[in-house]
Amino acid sequence: MALLSPPSAQQPMTSRSLGLALLITLIWGVNFVVIKWSVAGAPPLLVAALRFLVAALPAVWFVPRPAVPARILWGYGLAVGVVQFGLLYLAIELGMSAGMGSLLMQTQAFFTAILAARLLGERIAPWQAVGMTLAFGGMAVIGVVAGADVPAWPLLLTLVAALGWSVSNLLVRASGGANVFSLVIWSSLIPPVPLALLAGLTSGWDRVLGTLTHGGWAFWGAIVFMGLGNTVLGFGIWAALIQRHGASRVAPLSLLVPVFGMLASALVLHEGFPAGKAAGAALVFVGLLLHVFGGRVWGRLRPVPPG
Repeated sequence: MALLSPPSAQQPMTSRSLGLALLITLIWGVNFVVIKWSVAGAPPLLVAALRFLVAALPAVWFVPRPAVPARILWGYGLAVGVVQFGLLYLAIELGMSAGMGSLLMQTQAFFTAILAARLLGERIAPWQAVGMTLAFGGMAVIGVVAGADVPAWPLLLTLVAALGWSVSNLLVRASGGANVFSLVIWSSLIPPVPLALLAGLTSGWDRVLGTLTHGGWAFWGAIVFMGLGNTVLGFGIWAALIQRHGASRVAPLSLLVPVFGMLASALVLHEGFPAGKAAGAALVFVGLLLHVFGGRVWGRLRPVPPG
């Protein structure tokens, strides 16, 4: 029995759908803790490669190929697999905390708006501009006030990873009405080879081979969680929810990912939030809220034309 039946029209959110959406955001938030744990003793780019290999196989034998040009498929696979997650895993191994990483990755919303304005001619709304200003101010606070707690290189790599996510968003738009879940599965075939090669070149082939042959059951369990739970199950249910209820109802719930991510990192990894780091994180989160929900407030505050 399918988790969600194919929709004939967009429907209001049900308690079941809301529960599924909360479950996925919880999985995606906890995933940052799993990443932090998995790269502690393994080459981060190899971990990313294995994650996408597990996501692609054996799913590609059961999921039809997406109806998109090869350039969209390859571009999406490289943007998500190599840039977004490759750099994110590397940043976390170099010192980016799981909780802060889960928050900073949400800046993809701002990068997507900027790229869409530059490349597609879309207009940046006033509330989006204010939200971006607050969020980037928050990142400046994190970089300057909490500089010792958030090293510069991991911070930069995380932001470039978020930029890769935004590029993948534009590629999804360019794919038209293609099945997003199918695109995720088939594009997962692309990152493993370049990520594995980069892992061997940067971490050494002996370390790569040692990880593959001596990784314990907990390590491989983490790989399965990231590949199947986070990618296949997560994106599959999320895409079905958006198709059934519409992006405007479902997408804003992704703001709960950094909430769950920071809570999980505090509970499991005992990551603290000193004043400067907490203040910067609060500015980023307020900016994200304004970016997503500001249109509703703006519409209510604008004066109604006479007559």
